[in-house]
Amino acid sequence: MPTITVQKVNDFKDLESVFHIRKTVFVVEQNCPADLEFENEDISHHFLAFADGEPAGTGRWRQTDKGYKCERFAVLQDYRNYGVGSKLLETLLNDLPEDASYVYLHAQLTAMRLYAKFGFEAEGDMFQEAGIQHYKMVRKTP
Repeated sequence: MPTITVQKVNDFKDLESVFHIRKTVFVVEQNCPADLEFENEDISHHFLAFADGEPAGTGRWRQTDKGYKCERFAVLQDYRNYGVGSKLLETLLNDLPEDASYVYLHAQLTAMRLYAKFGFEAEGDMFQEAGIQHYKMVRKTP
């Protein structure tokens, strides 16, 4: 098992790694349109996960008119099933402001179990986003 660490992105080099991971996972693997993938970068708080010191995954949060949205979670294929996603989500949630009472995300079906472990519950009907099925999930228990 690799050692997993997560840090908040504070420099351009790490942001380049974030974008590379997202492009690999979303644009290349999942065929998401690149123009939909890269938006709201300047108002987001980005995180980068490392496995034994190598960039392995990413996620971000941003404040919206509804609350705080967690999004763009991506883990490179070689690092999946090692707890990278859990460590990313845990770190990201701990970084939210204390007044973050409404926290939500759009979950791909394959990630819903992970989010449920952190208190998120599905709300509403399934929908398509970038050609992929999702559910809106809201954090009910911290």
